[in-house]
Amino acid sequence: MDENLSDVVWSPYGDYLERSNISRFMTKHGIKTYEELVKRSTEIEWFWDAALKDLGIEWYEPYSQVLDASKGIEWAKWFIGGKINIVHNTIDKHPLDKRALIWVSETGEERSLTYEELNEGVCQIANGLKSLGISKGDPLGILMPMVPETIMALLAAYKIGSIAVPIFSGFKFDAIKMRLRDVGAKILFTSDGSTRRGRRLHIKEIADKSVEGVDTIKHLIVVKRMGIEVSWTEGRDIWWHELVKDQKPECPTEPMDAEDIAMVLYSSGTTGKPKGTVHSHGGLLAQAAKEVGYYCDIKAGDVLFWLSDLGWMMGPWAVVGALHHGATNLIFEGAIDHPGPDKLWRIIEKHKVTAFGIAPTAIRYLIRLGNDWVNKRDLSSLRILGSTGEPWDDTSWLWYFKTVGKGKLPIINFSGGTEIFGCFLSPLPITDLKPRTLRGPGLGMDVDVVDESGASVRNQIGMLICRKPAPSMTRGFWKAPERYIETYWSTLPGVWYHGDLAFVDKDGFWFLLGRADDVIKVSGMRVGPSEIETALTSHPAVSEVATIGVPHPLKGQGIVSFVVLKTGHEITDGLREELRLHIGKVMGKPFIPEDIRFVAALPKTRSGKIVRRLIKRVYLDEKVSDLSSVENPEALDSIRDSR
Repeated sequence: MDENLSDVVWSPYGDYLERSNISRFMTKHGIKTYEELVKRSTEIEWFWDAALKDLGIEWYEPYSQVLDASKGIEWAKWFIGGKINIVHNTIDKHPLDKRALIWVSETGEERSLTYEELNEGVCQIANGLKSLGISKGDPLGILMPMVPETIMALLAAYKIGSIAVPIFSGFKFDAIKMRLRDVGAKILFTSDGSTRRGRRLHIKEIADKSVEGVDTIKHLIVVKRMGIEVSWTEGRDIWWHELVKDQKPECPTEPMDAEDIAMVLYSSGTTGKPKGTVHSHGGLLAQAAKEVGYYCDIKAGDVLFWLSDLGWMMGPWAVVGALHHGATNLIFEGAIDHPGPDKLWRIIEKHKVTAFGIAPTAIRYLIRLGNDWVNKRDLSSLRILGSTGEPWDDTSWLWYFKTVGKGKLPIINFSGGTEIFGCFLSPLPITDLKPRTLRGPGLGMDVDVVDESGASVRNQIGMLICRKPAPSMTRGFWKAPERYIETYWSTLPGVWYHGDLAFVDKDGFWFLLGRADDVIKVSGMRVGPSEIETALTSHPAVSEVATIGVPHPLKGQGIVSFVVLKTGHEITDGLREELRLHIGKVMGKPFIPEDIRFVAALPKTRSGKIVRRLIKRVYLDEKVSDLSSVENPEALDSIRDSR
């Protein structure tokens, strides 16, 4: 890997330096530089206390102690004695006439809700839940498209002290059943259907199959989204509109202990059984408020549009973060290119979006549609570009930066995970940027890059670790505490190891290289798939790439890359050899792939992650069973049939 990946292409200026939320925090505490900020934030008790005060988080009863790690760093508890509720901070404390939520569907349907209207909707469904006997501590599944009622269901669970369990709306019933059964859900919120690329999705049908044999489920609460005919179980199934029609639009918000569980959010499950990550009222709110406030620089009146389903971490993260700051959260239902390739850019233009977040994979797809769809829209309202999901390649990052951001906006590139409900790495609006960089550690997260002995390393690939706890770290896995310890705390005892590899260059800029178990070892040399993929996407014919390591009799592992070509380029043996030579020039001859195969599409999750491990299993003709997290499983057939 090159010592210095690139030069700085963006430096903060104007309001980013003078009026950003993080600048306010630094000025308040006499912090002069970014490096000093990161160092001070590793004094985690001081930082989180100072940050929560600066961010305006309100408590029913103040905490007496920031952190209690007496049972070990793995089981840290936060904000001891404090009483709080996410809903008080996201709805109750804000002016009621301000706009809280915008919903847009792929077909152009829209709804806009003020804080008052959102509050009334939340209170009515909360009262409806109470009328069904639901109370504090009861788990509630949410299997719904991104419509306003979905947000109301999430916030209603928080409001009455129940446990929200968001589930990706594109899962098949086996994946949903596992989650509902594991958590012991009493209610499943769902919908008659939804729409994607103009096709009707029959969500209620999936929900019915998903609850078969889940004995804890008492009711399905069904939103009439599409007005389509659905099967009905009397006594169990309840229409949302009928449940709320006679409910009062006022409901007290339940004061919760800071450590009370607010949400169980399951990992995507591309490897092994999905993990139920457990998040508290205090920790979830603290992290979302910090990241949306300091990284996305969201203030009252801003519009945050982060493209995500509620079942992925960034969905509830954006809801809680935006509403805490009195901003507007924009949610989108459907496909990003339907009915036209400029769907996203039209939304940003019309609704004056100020911060927009998207996965690198989605950007690679949008690049293939051409620049004109972006250039003909007025995107001048944007101040922040965001991204998360997987490592970038230079070409796609620069397209996002130059074409969407016109070279004037920072890309706030997050890397973290469901298990911490936030990021380990991210830039701030006050930091210089190089292409693909995550700039440095998340604030209040004592993060480092280390070798296998645990010693810090720079200018070489290492393991991304966290030495201290953070408020939003999962309180174990639901019903699986031993698995939690084994997964994150066993590689280096007393240190959280997330399984990612990272690199810090000579200028102190941090880069993510992907999962350690995806790393390829060629003749004793380690290379991350993202490095090969970045090199290949720098070729003008290449749109997207997935790279895997496969057994090799001499080298240990060989490299195989699956390439999606840009429109106008044909598959030929000559192009294949040209790409091999291109890798040799960019990366060196040892990293020339053994095989380059052309495919129409790469298999991904709905959140945009390429499922390399499933690609590898298909390539090696190994059994593939659980495809519930894959949005386009037919792409695996393309891998199997590639040439």
